[in-house]
Amino acid sequence: MRFSYQGIGGRRICGVAIAAAGAGLMVALTGCGPLSATAATSGQPHGGHSTAASGRHQTTSSPATSSSGTGSTMSSPGQGAYSFTTLDNPADPAFNQLLGFSNRGIIAGYFGSGAAGHPNKGYVLVRTRAGFRIMNENFPGSAQTQVTGLNDIGVTVGFWSDMNTANQQNDNFGFYWLRGRFHTVNFPTRNNASPPVNQLLGVNDQDVAVGFYNDAKGNSHGYTYGIHGGWFHRVTINGASSVTAAAISNRDDVAGFFTSAEGTTDAFLRTAGGRTYTLAYPGASMTQALGVNDLREVVGVYTVGSGNSAVTHGFTWTPGRGFKSVDDPHGAGSTTINGVNDFGDITGFYTDSAGNTGGFAAVPAGQHPLPGLIGATMPTATPAATRPATTPASTMPTGTPTTTMPATPPTGTGSAPPTSSSAPPTFSGTNS
Repeated sequence: MRFSYQGIGGRRICGVAIAAAGAGLMVALTGCGPLSATAATSGQPHGGHSTAASGRHQTTSSPATSSSGTGSTMSSPGQGAYSFTTLDNPADPAFNQLLGFSNRGIIAGYFGSGAAGHPNKGYVLVRTRAGFRIMNENFPGSAQTQVTGLNDIGVTVGFWSDMNTANQQNDNFGFYWLRGRFHTVNFPTRNNASPPVNQLLGVNDQDVAVGFYNDAKGNSHGYTYGIHGGWFHRVTINGASSVTAAAISNRDDVAGFFTSAEGTTDAFLRTAGGRTYTLAYPGASMTQALGVNDLREVVGVYTVGSGNSAVTHGFTWTPGRGFKSVDDPHGAGSTTINGVNDFGDITGFYTDSAGNTGGFAAVPAGQHPLPGLIGATMPTATPAATRPATTPASTMPTGTPTTTMPATPPTGTGSAPPTSSSAPPTFSGTNS
């Protein structure tokens, strides 16, 4: 299937539609999210409600409810300015997270909090002239699925589970989708968590994916995986007790986050040349990098405060400009940015004042705002003609693990913005 559509910011783009987009709504893992902010284990529910509607509306502040529409933020020193569009799958307008944004304008994500009876369901949003079209994607036979990343040549990655338990203790298995077929990917180790936790979170145009697995003690271990060749390489940080590789660019730069021996969680950017930059947002109690583009622009989330007083904000970082804080106008103090493409367009999610989790995509201020969903008020269905006809790869586990599912990115627990830091955004570089 071919299609043409209006690219981000008014750029006209033509290309081949991602087949995965029509694969059928993937059942998602229990609330597992692509490693984003406050949780290192993806798979726990983020909870919340969000209202979804068709059409678009302009906002310049933080409305109490959200819908498929557009909004904008005002720029200020140290803060990024974007035009936001909420894109919530009407199959569950209360809970959506968007996780990856390709250069072709295709977005990966999922709906469903992951609570018992509300499994994660994967999908991609394909931009057309009329707006974004929902294409469901679920791993065959799964109970839950999240589509966490995608490249520009038709490959998607994510993770799935055959469980949807009330206690959120579910297994996770990584997967990639290529040429109409799903394949399970699990790091080869005898030191798995129980239940096992393995997720793929990003993939580049060379079909090199990144992800992590949890060991028996619950610590995460990052790795890269070659889809063509089936090889694994570890991603390590000196002195870290836990490492998550969350994104990879076409330059083979890897972004993610790690926990030090002292318990501090910071972001990192590992260049293809082997240099590691540690990124810590000034004044933050935690910083996680979740996406990176070919210009080495890193996006992610940082937390200010702890416990019930903690608030989360999205950020962008570049070697030349340092950090900029970014909040969706619907969820100031509860925003996570998960993906960024080479045009600087971003995607992620927020929690609104009513506790709803909404997915968003945004373009830099001054660009033409993104459209909403096509027929957002209509229930979605999986087109039979586009559902993959092949069975999953033979590597799919045959037994039902009894392990627990990991917790995913935080959605924020507060609404108050963090106090500004007088220190300029900085980063430290260390060779690792």
